[in-house]
Amino acid sequence: MFDELVVKKNPKSSIAEAIRVVRTNIQFSLKMKKGKTILVTSSIKGEGKSFVSSNLAVSFAQKNLKVLLVDCDLRLGRLHKIFKTSSKGFSNLLVDDDVDNYESYIKETKIENLSFIPRGTVPPNPSELLDSPVTKEFIEAVEEDFDIIIFDGTPITGLTDSLAFTKFVDKVVVVSACNYTKMNMLENTIKSLKNLNVDIAGVILNRVPNAVTSTYYYYSGDYYSE
Repeated sequence: MFDELVVKKNPKSSIAEAIRVVRTNIQFSLKMKKGKTILVTSSIKGEGKSFVSSNLAVSFAQKNLKVLLVDCDLRLGRLHKIFKTSSKGFSNLLVDDDVDNYESYIKETKIENLSFIPRGTVPPNPSELLDSPVTKEFIEAVEEDFDIIIFDGTPITGLTDSLAFTKFVDKVVVVSACNYTKMNMLENTIKSLKNLNVDIAGVILNRVPNAVTSTYYYYSGDYYSE
């Protein structure tokens, strides 16, 4: 099975270097706001948001920051496959209102400074679970113990999960894929986020063919630019 944690396995690769560039930009953006929380989302399934969020988490951890990666795609989240662990997770914590014991849901990884909470059991009401006071309470709790918290969310098109979740985080990163994501979909995603006054840290163009890197970063302002 392909090891998706490229930043750890091949730290000198162009992909790893691109992730580090993204990390630096996001870290600067967070410091401007004195924030800690990041939501990684996309327009549709298959654009590589889990690849980006997991490698971004590793990259932050390599900077000696205490990092928590949370799979909040309660529908099809697959971070448990990347980290090769599966058991009770974020959905179970929310259902049981178990914030006081959140540490029992954390899985230690083989990467120093990086902890992980898998998605848990797929619930019948993921949007309602995520958009709840328990989520806010959880984030407030983990902010006390971690330097960076990265949430891997659902795609935005057709789902309200990530849009509802944005109010709990400091920054949002949108992942798109070259020759896969349609421009109108990306534009609609950005529009949906801006309509909620979401603080967008940037857009990552993933899977660039025949390029120096396969992960490319765009700053998201009134327009996209290199």
